[in-house]
Order: sequence, then C-alpha cells, then structure tokens
Amino acid sequence: MTRIFCCPVCSNALVKEQNDLRCIKGHSFNIAKEGYTNLALSNRSHTKVSGDDRDMVKSRTLFLEGGYYEPLREKMCDLIEKTNISSPVLVDSGCGEGYYTHSYCKTVLKMGGRTAGIDLSKAAIKHAAKTCPDAEFAVASVYHIPIADNTADIVVNCFSPLAPAEFFRILKKGGYFFYVVPDAAHLWELKQVLYDVPYENEVKLEEYAGFEYVDTVQVKNKFTLDSTEKILALLNMTPYVHRTARSSIEKLKKLSSLEVTAQFRIIVYRKADI
Repeated sequence: MTRIFCCPVCSNALVKEQNDLRCIKGHSFNIAKEGYTNLALSNRSHTKVSGDDRDMVKSRTLFLEGGYYEPLREKMCDLIEKTNISSPVLVDSGCGEGYYTHSYCKTVLKMGGRTAGIDLSKAAIKHAAKTCPDAEFAVASVYHIPIADNTADIVVNCFSPLAPAEFFRILKKGGYFFYVVPDAAHLWELKQVLYDVPYENEVKLEEYAGFEYVDTVQVKNKFTLDSTEKILALLNMTPYVHRTARSSIEKLKKLSSLEVTAQFRIIVYRKADI
C-alpha cells in the first residue's frame, strides 16, 4: 500500500516491502519495530537539531496525559470534523509524542481519511508510533516534509516550528492549515513565579503567501497542578526552561501546587484556490 510519505531523496511514492519502505528508484528506509520510519536527510543543516530528548518527552507525556490541555485537543478535533472533507489526509507537523495526533487520527478515521505525523525527535516519534498505530509517523524536518505536492487536506501545527512554504506545497487547493499559538495570558501564573515583571504574549495575525485567513478560535481553561513534579513537567515543555535564571526555577521547586491559566488561539488558514 502506498504511504502518505514519499521518498525524501527523489519524492517518489513509498511502498512497504517487508520491514522497509522503498521507492521505484531503490531508495530504502527501515521501519522501526515501533512502526515509524526515519526520513530525515542528514546532509541538511537543520537535521542536526534532534528535537526533544527523552527527558523532555517524559515531561511532556506526564503533563499532557493529565488532561490539562484536553479542551484544546477537543476543539481541534471539532474544527477538523467541521471541515466536512471526505477521506481527508491530515499531517501533524511537529507532532511530538503524539498526544494530539492520537485524537486527530480517531477523528479523521471516522471521516474515512488517514493521518501522518512528523517530528525531528526520535524519542517523541517512537512514543507517538507506539500509542497511535493507525497513523503513519516519520522522523523528519518540517522544513523538508517527505510528502508529495498537493497531498494533504489538513496541516496542523501546534507550538511547533513554522514552515508555511512547505505547508503550502503539500496542501491541496482549498486545504486547511490550523496554527495553534499561545494567547496573551497563556501560563500567566507560571510567569508570575519565574519573572519579577511577567509579560503577556504578543498577539498578532500574520499573513502567509498563498493562504487566506479564515478564522481565529480561542480556547481557555484553568487547572491546578497538585505536585512539584507536574509543575516542573510543565516548565520543561515550555521555552521558559531555557530563558529563566536558576534562582527562579528554584522558586518553582518549592511549590507543591499551582493554579494555571491555559489560553490558546487556533488560527485557521486556507490554501487559496488559485
């Protein structure tokens, strides 16, 4: 059966043959026992970045499986279903450990479609493939997505590196691009602990060549983290862990609970029918 992914070397279709994916030009890629394939091209400079390591994946899994971001996941699935696309192909760009992908896949299967997820983190992709066997997963860069032109109906990008030119290339005309970004007060209470003068996230609407803006959907919820471990797990999956003084992180380590505001914007674009 032909896969959503194509050969990253020559862009021809990939077909499963025993434990490999092969193209007609003989390029071959092993399918790991967990079900994913490494399609990252090592001669590209951005592939030197390996994505989240095992500890970061562990932190993300601990936090996300607590259900704290479930309202976002539910709203995303609702928006996917409301596209009313028959047998859609969905690509989760920067899918991480697959928390969102798993639900996208269930939604898309009900619509008669298929799902693929990519991420540069081998540890994350390994976890995603284990927990979501109905989707295709590959270690790959968002700046060189191993998917042929005009293949996807929906591309999802949630807190991941942005590559609008690649999203435009792989999307069909009229296809949707869902871009999830933090809203102004996202994780405000966490910032109050970390910084003497906390700041709101910048709220802006970007234009991307070839895309038409459709809508912005806001999602907001509050939750309480009831252990230091969970508080630090949240910190470890944010950029703040790399931008914060050690003394501020020590403040977090002294907390046993923290009420947190989660505030997201889902910006919906559509590939222009030109």
